[in-house]
Amino acid sequence: MRVKRCALPMHWMSAAPSKTEWIEVKLSSNSQVEPVDRPTVSTDMKVKQTGMTGFSAAETSLSGLTATDSGRVLEATSDVALVIDARGLIQDLAFGTEDMSTEGFEGWIGRPWIDTVTVESRPKIEAMLADAAAGRPPRWRQVNHPTPTGTDVPVMYSAVPCGRTGRIIAVGRDLRGIAQLQQRLVDAQQAIEQDYWRLRHAETRYRLLFEMASEALLIIDAGNRKIVEVNPAAAALLGEPARRLTGQSFPRALDEEGSRIVSDLLDAVKVAGRADAVQVRQADRSGTLSVSASVFQQEGTSLFLVRLSPHRGAGEAPNAAKLRMLQVIESSPDAMVVTDLDGKVVLANRSFLDLSQVSQLEQARGQSLDRWFGRPGVDLNVLLANLRRHGSVKLFATTLRGEFGAASEVEISAVAVTDPDTPCHGFVIRNVGPRLGRDTRTEGHLPRSVQQLTELVGRVSLKELVREATDVIERLCIEAALEVTGDNRASAAEMLGLSRQSLYVKLRRYGLGESGDAQEE
Repeated sequence: MRVKRCALPMHWMSAAPSKTEWIEVKLSSNSQVEPVDRPTVSTDMKVKQTGMTGFSAAETSLSGLTATDSGRVLEATSDVALVIDARGLIQDLAFGTEDMSTEGFEGWIGRPWIDTVTVESRPKIEAMLADAAAGRPPRWRQVNHPTPTGTDVPVMYSAVPCGRTGRIIAVGRDLRGIAQLQQRLVDAQQAIEQDYWRLRHAETRYRLLFEMASEALLIIDAGNRKIVEVNPAAAALLGEPARRLTGQSFPRALDEEGSRIVSDLLDAVKVAGRADAVQVRQADRSGTLSVSASVFQQEGTSLFLVRLSPHRGAGEAPNAAKLRMLQVIESSPDAMVVTDLDGKVVLANRSFLDLSQVSQLEQARGQSLDRWFGRPGVDLNVLLANLRRHGSVKLFATTLRGEFGAASEVEISAVAVTDPDTPCHGFVIRNVGPRLGRDTRTEGHLPRSVQQLTELVGRVSLKELVREATDVIERLCIEAALEVTGDNRASAAEMLGLSRQSLYVKLRRYGLGESGDAQEE
């Protein structure tokens, strides 16, 4: 007996239990499929039934449906419905939503279904067509349709066979709404991740500042006056380890009167938000502390930030004017360097480090200043000799070269500090390259005067200076000849003992007027 592939009627499927089972069927002589009640011999064919449920009496309840009614049902229950022939060509289509009809899909009729999807979706189309042709249970598969705008439209399809003509009906659901929700979810997750790492970085910076601060800092719970956090400087000032101080009551290590004053300070800060610093004495009478506090909120809890510092008398306070002067020197746009009597760097500001292309002061400390001068062994010796003789030097012109070869024209002013304890030399180095203008030699032009040539002494070799001097003299002579002859090039060439062609070459070289008309050339 020859076994043929067949599809089960819908009412057979609906009468089966919900779980997956095997149903025995037998082919009769008139090619009709008949169910059997008991297992038969091996000539019977087994058809796997899925867990899907169908109509209990589809032949009677849906027998009155026309093709138009079926089309309306497909339009109402799907976003897109396709009728595909046995060759995989789209014969007809319908859209259940207006959004799908405006994406340029109307031109699909007559095209292969597989050509309407992206490359990665084609194997899914082939699998759905093969399953429908073989009568296998349908599976939902997501494919992407390209659009003229460059975006892809995701659609979830399921393909089922239609009748005995080999046609297949594919119903699809538009997944753009779900894709947008997924994208919004991904964006929200990324935003949460960014906020999380931003908070982690802020916490790391806070922790680093809190731990490295030279000022004694404590975080106090405003409710129970317990120490929440303490930095190493505060632990050293209070004379106890930080882990032992955490959780203890505050104030600590103060005498009775000092504890009362600090308690009043915290009460005032909690009410008014701020209060003046107070001076209290330590319990062991070893010194006086200056205590100040501020209040802040964290996760609904009020906390105090308490600062402790040894109290200094009026005579111990640092000179504010000197502090401002040090800040000005450090922030000055001019490079400032302090060296010992041999010219070795002791201190330098940020501008000098930038000019010398050194990243850290430690890399420059102990190095001779002569290392960065354009004339090693000359400039520093001249500066030190003048400092020993006169005590100061003004506007000494030279070149400063960085670690990576960058050269800058600079002017140096220096002073000798004759302190008996720590004598030193101070240098102020100003970059004057921008105000000197561009070097004419780098642009192919020559110096215009002997004064410019003398400025090149020490910057270029003697051979180059002689060549530059020769060019300057030659140019001055040509200019004088042209001026005497009234710009008559033939007469100027005869006066200089040159041919006209040689004169034109030199005119072009020095850029002196036009080189003559085309006929003369």
